[in-house]
Amino acid sequence: MSRNAAKVIGLTGGIASGKSLVAGFLREMGAHVIDADAIAREVVAPGTEAIREIAEAFGPCVLAADGALDRKALAERVFSDPDARARLNAITHPRIRSRIEEEIEAVRSAHPGATIVVDIPLLLDVASPEAFALDGTVAVTVGEATQIARLMARDGITEEAARQRLCSQRPLREKIPLATWVIDNDGPPDATRRQVEALWQAWQVGPAQRA
Repeated sequence: MSRNAAKVIGLTGGIASGKSLVAGFLREMGAHVIDADAIAREVVAPGTEAIREIAEAFGPCVLAADGALDRKALAERVFSDPDARARLNAITHPRIRSRIEEEIEAVRSAHPGATIVVDIPLLLDVASPEAFALDGTVAVTVGEATQIARLMARDGITEEAARQRLCSQRPLREKIPLATWVIDNDGPPDATRRQVEALWQAWQVGPAQRA
């Protein structure tokens, strides 16, 4: 890869792992961050084909009164039902991937040589790095106890509910061997930032390579 070519890096982690914190640090350092969650919300906006298909698949109970997606109601359906998650993914993921590819090409065109970070929560869960032609993947990890505690505090849910949500995703320990780089977010934010700064500096001196 040319030194002047854009680097496209995937960023992933588990629920409540601190991926958004790392994405924020990278954005401050100059990365062009593409937020797959934001794209996912656009894809299921009221009036879209995707939200119509979701309502057909799961019933009108997953829609709010204004026609928007009731994310809590949908989450209750899919977190405990692998078949339901598969149906939802089949509706949303192709559309999300297409929009991510469009965003990557737009940044490439406008900012040659940029470092593009694609923040994809389910990368290495239901999609491989090859699906987005990535130059490398960063996995943000934490210990399970920390992950559960943060999830309970963030979403105001019970430990049982938090564990159920973790079970709906691939365990972080299985993602680590598949990632190019790993950021340990089990400590304070300053410790995480130092790791991100070191990684950012390494990306700036040459092509993205495994550390």
